[in-house]
Amino acid sequence: MRRTRTAPELLALDSLSVYRGLLEDSVLRRLRELLIALDKEDIQLREIVNLYNDFYYHLAKCPQLSLTNHILNLIIFDENSFSFNAQAISPLTMEDALEKAASCDLRNLESVAKLDAAALKAEIAARFNSRDDSSSSDSDFDTILKPFVQGLPEWEPCPGKLADHEPEHLHNLKETFLASQHWNDCLPELKRFHQQFGCGIFARSIAFIWERLEGQGYLKSVERPDPITLNELVDYQDERSKILENTSQFLKGYPANNVLLYGDRGTGKSSTVKAILNAYHHQGLRMIEIPKAFLADFPRIIRLLNNRAQKFILFVDDLVFGDNEENYTSLKAVLEGGLESKTSNILIYATSNRRHLVKEYFSERAGLHSSNRDEEVHAGDSIQEKLSLADRFGINVVFSSPDQKQYLKIVEGIASHRNLTIDQNVLHKEALQWALWYNGRSARTARQFVDWIEGHLALNK
Repeated sequence: MRRTRTAPELLALDSLSVYRGLLEDSVLRRLRELLIALDKEDIQLREIVNLYNDFYYHLAKCPQLSLTNHILNLIIFDENSFSFNAQAISPLTMEDALEKAASCDLRNLESVAKLDAAALKAEIAARFNSRDDSSSSDSDFDTILKPFVQGLPEWEPCPGKLADHEPEHLHNLKETFLASQHWNDCLPELKRFHQQFGCGIFARSIAFIWERLEGQGYLKSVERPDPITLNELVDYQDERSKILENTSQFLKGYPANNVLLYGDRGTGKSSTVKAILNAYHHQGLRMIEIPKAFLADFPRIIRLLNNRAQKFILFVDDLVFGDNEENYTSLKAVLEGGLESKTSNILIYATSNRRHLVKEYFSERAGLHSSNRDEEVHAGDSIQEKLSLADRFGINVVFSSPDQKQYLKIVEGIASHRNLTIDQNVLHKEALQWALWYNGRSARTARQFVDWIEGHLALNK
């Protein structure tokens, strides 16, 4: 039986077990199709050239145009039985067997990652040159076909320099693999990575949005989370201290409460929650924003997060319910704890501009004394149930609109943080005028004013 130089790489891909899901990757799937074609007896050069360029087209979309770097990314961020078990709160008992299988897969993936473009092109040339029966140096292959093979594009055999924008922990793990003689020797480091940073989508990102496509809910990574930090948020320190203390308890594994941040618009409720993620994500905190329309998906989200070592804040922004909304019942069930309650690695942080999260109508109050047969007999119970939803959050934090003195203090703090040089009297006068013209006094108005005056000063230098 004829054997080609590419047969070992094809066998390595076919031998994957724990990491077998990587065969669905667009690059590896097309590489495998190319290697299978090269292993066939009867194949045309045109088909090989098509398969090669199809593989290259997808590889070219990857950072650094490096097959090695791409496969390392696949390994690090793959969610499989080994990576999930490494980060799980309660690992499986067959840990040794999983690690042995994962070790074999790393060895096989290393051989594929080191596949060299020049060597592959030489294999293609040798394969089709051997078919030419002519002994002339001007054979059809040399004069017509060989230039097509020589012109096939190439990729970097190994990344000369890893991407500068990569997080340090990811950069260090890749360096460990690249410096190792055998990738399977890096299994302990890979396991520690999963234990600390998780696996799959949760190892890649810190912020997510729950979305739906064709009726199916899924997590979408937020590529550029809001970079706001706690240092940028001026004033409301007492309010934030309660939330920060609760978050610290949560991350340390102590009992913690769901939190409702409510109050006037523009006071920094949502910014506070986002800043908490930026402050604590290095401790394993992740955040999932859930639109109010999708609160009925809570049970599915909770199952998805079960047995993961990371801590998750489910963030619901601008929460308010109309009458008889199914999503109200879903949130109430999660807050109270049903047969399938949220696990200890999940908290709910919600913001609202109102204390009473469910709208109440005067007609309902009238029902307390109504003789109308269509009115509810125990209307008072329904009213109390609506008013009590906020009480089901363990901690309620009120953010009130600032008075003039507090508003100017916030303006000064933001301007100082941005190192703006401006006379204080002018700053105060312009800030108060801005509040009158636009949205009134609030932390949001203060930030919008400083955005304007910073740009105004830069433009008129």
